[in-house]
Parts: sequence; structure tokens; C-alpha cells
Amino acid sequence: MNRYDALRRAVPEWFRNDAEGIDVLTEPALVRKARRLATAAQHSRPRGPVGALWARLRAMVRPVPAGVVSANRHLWYLRDPVRFPDGRLGLYDRVLPPPGSSPGVVVLPLLGPEGKVVLIEHYRHATRKRHWEVVRGFGDPGATGEENVARELREEIAASPTTVIALGELHPDTGLLAHKVELYAARVDGFGDPEEGEAILRVITVTPAEAEAMVSDGRITDGFSVAALYRARLAGLFDTGKGGAT
Repeated sequence: MNRYDALRRAVPEWFRNDAEGIDVLTEPALVRKARRLATAAQHSRPRGPVGALWARLRAMVRPVPAGVVSANRHLWYLRDPVRFPDGRLGLYDRVLPPPGSSPGVVVLPLLGPEGKVVLIEHYRHATRKRHWEVVRGFGDPGATGEENVARELREEIAASPTTVIALGELHPDTGLLAHKVELYAARVDGFGDPEEGEAILRVITVTPAEAEAMVSDGRITDGFSVAALYRARLAGLFDTGKGGAT
């Protein structure tokens, strides 16, 4: 827990407790109890006095790990000892961006005067599947949103933005992720070959109406892409033109 304690001192806003919320525990005795309870909850109910004794010993000797589970330049995985609003103690996992990082960006490329939507077919390791998506990526520390947009377009589809339009912020999963991303549309005059190292398989263009149809029929399931398309619709960036994919 030493690394966790140091993080709590360095970034206190990550551990702020609010009234009627879920409290992050700091008292050592309560932290130990929360870990023991979480350990016991992971296993089926013990049978008989011997089984109950063994379960208690296991919870005391080898409780579920808490604190900083893992960390890298993109993600910090924490397991917090907490008190829930009903008084229960336990552990709660969350994933955060590293301290000092800038928000990631989601970029909806719009090609040429017709404003066709540029989509990439991206193989994703987490799902082990291909997904139709817009461009997105982590933010570079100290970079502006527009700088991150330009870098992601260049890296993923070899494009440069002529105009960048902010579409607001998004919290992609408030139950697990503390990440905030910035949504953008970017007008581009063209694009090149996709970035093979990121498992981007191909790039297509479709009309806005076709992109929305792909959401409706389930071909686009990526939440970032759905959000970017919806925000672009609300911002008045789509017309009613129809056409084919190229």
C-alpha cells in the first residue's frame, strides 16, 4: 500500500469523500477489515467449523490485494478499500488516467465538401473482434486537444485537419473508468494508408445517413463512435444526403 498512500498524498482529489457517496478508507484497521471481507466474499460459504476456521485464516493471511494493482503510461488500475452508503466495507476497482495526463480524443473525420464520414475497421484486442470506429487515442501530456486531434489523424489515417470542431466531453464508463475524453469533428481533404501497427485494417467513407444506419443495425457498436456521431448530429454537422461507401 506504500505506493497507494503516496498517490493519495500526491493526488488528493482522486480520494475526496463526498456526503452520501462511497468513502475511500484510510484508517488501517478499517482497510484490513475491508480486505478480509472482500476475500471472504470471493469464496463459497465454508462448510462446518473447520471450513469456517480455514476461511477466516485465509482471509487474514492472504487477503485480496488492494491499492495500486498496476500502472503504466496510459492507465492506473486502483483497488480502493471503501465504505458503501449502507455501511458495508469492501473493495472497489477503478481505472484512472496517469496523473498529469491530458484527456484522450475521439475524432470524427468529415471528408471534403460533402462531409462524408471516414470510418476505420479496427481489430481490438480486448474483444478479439473487428469494429467500425472513428479515429481516437490517448492524449499526450501537455498537448492541447487540437494537437492531439492532429496527431491521431496523422498516425491512424495519414490525414491533416483543415478545421477542428469541438463536440464536448464524454465519460465513457462512470462505473469503472475515471477517464474523460474530448469529442471532435475534423474536416479533412483526404487520407492515406491506415496504421498497420495498430491493427487498422482498412478505411472507408460513407454518408452521415449511412453511418447512422450502421449504428441502427449494429454494425457500429463502439461507444465512442456512437457518441461522436450523435454529437455531430446535434451540432448540425450532418445533412440528409445519401450515397454509397467508397
